[in-house]
Amino acid sequence: LSGGRVPANKDFELVWTPDTGSAPRAALFTEKHEGETYALMMVMPPSNHDTAKIRLPRETVFIIDTSGSMTGASIEQAKKALLLAIDRLQPGDRFNVIQFNSVTDTLFKDAVPADAANVARARSYVNGLYATGGTEMFPALSAALNNPAPEGFVRQVIFLTDGAVGNEGQLFKLIHDRLGDSRLFTVGIGSAPNSHFMSKAAEFGHGTFTYIGNVN
Repeated sequence: LSGGRVPANKDFELVWTPDTGSAPRAALFTEKHEGETYALMMVMPPSNHDTAKIRLPRETVFIIDTSGSMTGASIEQAKKALLLAIDRLQPGDRFNVIQFNSVTDTLFKDAVPADAANVARARSYVNGLYATGGTEMFPALSAALNNPAPEGFVRQVIFLTDGAVGNEGQLFKLIHDRLGDSRLFTVGIGSAPNSHFMSKAAEFGHGTFTYIGNVN
């Protein structure tokens, strides 16, 4: 358009790039037309260069199902997945491990720093787990959601199970009532996990559902 008057023989395109910075930004544009209000939300994340430097410390609570239905390959896969996750904790993170079958057992009274001693104790605890008993999921999930996220931490609850439960409604209500600032992620183990429960639990928990179907 700097050249003056031009023929309108093609679409006018305005190409631009947001000026990203070190913090996310958002803008909301609204317009009223014929009695209706229209809105456009634009969200700009930080630049990749800046986000690579930013990692909030995490408080992660791992729940592992050790009920009888997990016997065999399922419990071994769950333990390997849990050990891998524990090894990926970083300095400054906090964590805890909860196992459940007919009863619930918590490794630490509360989440602890992910230092070498606590990680070693957790690895030993996980290696000693075995499948037995019934499936009483409510007390374990309740224990995991018992505490709010510490200030400055991202709180995550990672749930490894085959989802063999019959009180789905009660569990969904617990998640709804007690989730707070936590995020719930479910990991399905075994040949026939309860995908309905685990996908819905993750949805209500603002997390994701991952299914491990192939033991290899």
